[in-house]
Amino acid sequence: MNSGDLRLVVGLGNPGDRYASTRHNVGFMVLEQLAAREHARFRPMAKLQGDLADIGAGPDRLRLLMPKTFMNESGRSIRSTLDWFGLSLGQVIVLVDDMDLPLGRLRLRAQGSAGGHNGLKSTIQHLGTQEFARLRIGIGAPGRSPEERRARTVSHVLGPFSREEEPLLKEVLNEVLAGLERIQRQGLERAGNHINALNLAPAQSESG
Repeated sequence: MNSGDLRLVVGLGNPGDRYASTRHNVGFMVLEQLAAREHARFRPMAKLQGDLADIGAGPDRLRLLMPKTFMNESGRSIRSTLDWFGLSLGQVIVLVDDMDLPLGRLRLRAQGSAGGHNGLKSTIQHLGTQEFARLRIGIGAPGRSPEERRARTVSHVLGPFSREEEPLLKEVLNEVLAGLERIQRQGLERAGNHINALNLAPAQSESG
């Protein structure tokens, strides 16, 4: 993705108030903050199976998509949106939570596997490729041992951020917004050099 190519930002999450503040919905949180900052409104789009907001107009318009299919079927909404607007894979980026990164770390990649994330699995399935940009947003792991992580994964990702984490979460969301601007300005590779080096995480989180 070169500078100026970005046309669609997809945030992954689950619809409904029950999931609104959960770790799994950090992709939605980014888009909601971006839309609020730009005074844009999300509107339900049945044909896209999601909610859509527009920033700007004309050829430079940036569209924000929150699939409302639930996480495991995110790809259906993304596929429908790309087809409806005639967008290419090089014009989209997917924002997704990542349990393998501590809160405070980001990972920008031009392509890659699902890494066990059901939203990315669905996206890869419906797009028929792994070659789309994604920004992984660290949400931390629920334990240090594989056994503990497996036992607590669902309650962790579907649980809210703690009160202690909220100031750091706010910083992270601001950095993701800045990162999206950087991608638009510099392209994926150059922006990634900055985004991937960012570390807001407290030192103890790195091992947790």
